[in-house]
Amino acid sequence: MNYMFCSLTHPGRSRSNNEDSVTFDEATGLGVLADGMGGYNAGEVASSMATSHIKTELTHWLSKAGEHASSREVRHALETSVDNANRSIYKAARTNPEYSGMGTTLVVGVFHRGKLFLGHVGDSRCYRLRGDQLLQVTKDHSLLQEQMDAGMLTPAQAALSPLRNLVTRAMGVEDEVLLEVNELHVEMGDIYLMCTDGLSDMIDDAAIAGILKSASHLTQIADELVALANKNGGRDNITVLLMQAVSGREKSGLMSRWLGKH
Repeated sequence: MNYMFCSLTHPGRSRSNNEDSVTFDEATGLGVLADGMGGYNAGEVASSMATSHIKTELTHWLSKAGEHASSREVRHALETSVDNANRSIYKAARTNPEYSGMGTTLVVGVFHRGKLFLGHVGDSRCYRLRGDQLLQVTKDHSLLQEQMDAGMLTPAQAALSPLRNLVTRAMGVEDEVLLEVNELHVEMGDIYLMCTDGLSDMIDDAAIAGILKSASHLTQIADELVALANKNGGRDNITVLLMQAVSGREKSGLMSRWLGKH
């Protein structure tokens, strides 16, 4: 399998700055997305540190380890890179008064030997479209999610709650971070969508699924998702990272068609 990537970020309609950060490396099958928090420009510092540190460390390791790395080794490399990035953000927040209290959510994925190694912290999400079925494959680390798990709130009530943006885990707020890691089997044609809550708070799952199923290519999906989030209010920064599993021949054909349209 080969993997195609496409990302798009937008400040939204209510924010003058963008505290989201997104990056990917197609050669090593790596995608990273983060949503920063903190006063002044501290949020964008935290998210940028997370994505840049993790990309630098993981692409270096993956390039050297190659296809022979075991699942255990990939998982360990993922956890180590996130831990190192967390310590860097925490240290910067402790030593620079203007960065005090900064932190960031995170979603990071590595495609390796037919699997997606997916790690996340906070309420940025990853969805998978397989055939006609959309599935949220991450579970928010948030107060609302805990309340729903305890049966205190229904999803409909949670959608209207003023507490929807309170996360229970974030990078950079403590010297250690608890990364949740899952290993997912990948099938040909799967589309994975990583996004910040600026998208998931503005668009319900049914609308996300409709766009993923109807658009003809990843750039169109990204454009339509961001446009709909803005149309629905755009109350926060909006960032998406799309990843699709394709064959080598299919990838070449798709790239030729996309380039021909631009």
